[in-house]
This record gives sequence, structure tokens and C-alpha cells, in this order.
Amino acid sequence: MRANTNMSIQAAYDHWSATYDIDENLTRDLDRVVTRETLMGLRCKSVVEIGCGTGKNTLLLSQIAEKVYAIDFSARMIEKAKEKVTSANVIFVTGDITKPWACSHESANLITCNLVLEHIEDLSFIFSEAFRVLVKGGYFFICELHPFRQYRGTQANFQRNQEVIKIPAFVHHISDFFNTAKNHGFMLEDFKEWWHEQEQNKLPRLASFLLRK
Repeated sequence: MRANTNMSIQAAYDHWSATYDIDENLTRDLDRVVTRETLMGLRCKSVVEIGCGTGKNTLLLSQIAEKVYAIDFSARMIEKAKEKVTSANVIFVTGDITKPWACSHESANLITCNLVLEHIEDLSFIFSEAFRVLVKGGYFFICELHPFRQYRGTQANFQRNQEVIKIPAFVHHISDFFNTAKNHGFMLEDFKEWWHEQEQNKLPRLASFLLRK
């Protein structure tokens, strides 16, 4: 089976959208559990979900917020999300989060970012925009592939026609998240490492951060 690493991130997710929800994917499944466990108790007026993908966490967010703005740069991913999430309080937006966000200053109580930052080279811009958009006291929730996994060569991938598509990724150390958060004025509320139930004695699969403005 051949490996392909030449496809752009956006093109890769457009292609992956057709099977993203049904492919075996322990990272995706664990991320859903982590997000529910971390955020289910919150109640928010406005949530911005950056990198909503096929909407695997959007339905939960629609249950804890009056309004959800779900953003992704893959139009095909958003098409899939719209098929499963029809809540009236969710607005889907096609946009590139590496460019200025179409969100007003201090307009969100919660920003979520799941399995996205491994594909973003410059964390600083994302944290800067998140701080700008959040109200004082608002939360920034991040859940990402644990860098311990990346150190061993793991990265997001899927199969197409006997070809493994590896999606371009960047390694961000745990200290990178902490330092970038601190540099942009965030306070750390919680940090956890997560294992899938099938992998209790292996390296942690995910790392989550709950930051507060």
C-alpha cells in the first residue's frame, strides 16, 4: 500500500469527509468522549467551534449553548455536518482559521478546538484570535493528538484506493501549548491526558487543555 503525503490539508479533509464518520478511528472516538466529559456541565450564550469537521461535537455544543458558530475550511466536511446537525441554533461557516476570524470582539463564552492544531504551524495566531473573541472569563477548550504519539510518527491519515493519505501535521510540545497560552493572557484551568479504553498501558492518545481568559 502506497503512502501519499503530497495532498494539501484542505484537499485531504475534503476527500476524507465521505468516510470520516465510519472509518475505524480511536482518536476521533476518544475526542468525542473527552469533549462531552469536559463540557457537558457548561451553559453558554455563544460558542465558536473552530474546525467542526463533520459535526462530531457540534450536536453536544448545540445542547449547552444558545448559539453555535461551527467553522471549518472543508466545505465537504461541513456538508456532512449539516446532514447530522439540524439544530436551529447552529450556524455553519466555511472559513480558514489561520486568517482573521469573522467573529466580533468579546462575542463568545466558549471556543472549542478539537484535533485541529496539529495541522496549524503557528499556534500564536490561533490563541491571539481566541483571546480576542472570548468574553472576559470565557473558556478556550483544546483537545489534540498527544505529542508523545507524534514523536513516534503518528499523524492523521486515511485510506483511499489502496493508498494511505497522510495529512500534513506539525508537532507542538505540551510546553508549546502552555507557553503560548500564557503569552496571550490565558490562565490554565485544567490539563488532562487521555487513553482510549483499549490502550490503558500505552502512551496517552490525547491531551486536553481548558483555558480561561
